[in-house]
Amino acid sequence: MTDLLPPWDDEATAAQRATWKSLRHQVVFENPWIRIESHDVIAPTGRECHYGLVRFANRAVGVLPLFDDGTVALVGQARFALGTFSWEMPEGGVPEGEDTLDGAKRELREETGYTAHNWQEILRFDMSNSVTDEVAVLYLATGLKPGEVEPDETENLFAARVPFSQLLKAVIMGQVRDGLTVASVLRVHHMAVSGELPAHLADAVLR
Repeated sequence: MTDLLPPWDDEATAAQRATWKSLRHQVVFENPWIRIESHDVIAPTGRECHYGLVRFANRAVGVLPLFDDGTVALVGQARFALGTFSWEMPEGGVPEGEDTLDGAKRELREETGYTAHNWQEILRFDMSNSVTDEVAVLYLATGLKPGEVEPDETENLFAARVPFSQLLKAVIMGQVRDGLTVASVLRVHHMAVSGELPAHLADAVLR
């Protein structure tokens, strides 16, 4: 667990901290993607309270497809939850038992038609840790080769290929708001600045 702790924390200190305790729970809704649970709990303060939890059947994966010229392949689609149109990188869910990289490759191929020669995991994070257990794994894909798009039956996808600098500005301005995309764009920019990308890709990202 040491590698999951920031440098100002340590296992001995973490072991002494109080945690949440579930006294009883019931499932109030379930479908193939999510399960909503109602919990009676004891908070770390010792106080008893009620808590709602959304458990996800899949892990979230996203892939930022970056071309040698510094452009990025994006997809646009209408999102039901917020009732908005969203420009995003290819992303989706990976069930337990499937490797997240395999899932990312599938999402890239299905949503854009591209396959990639080079893959790099760039970030893992918790999506909304106050009410869900959903985790995300993000990849950078380079060495891209075009192919046929294979969207799901509910996906009406639009395609765009935009300069990374333009996408970064759209993220900063709040015009691109999808969490996986925002995190990936900021991470790749950091990789370019800190020397974690090959020189030709860093130059293309930062131009």
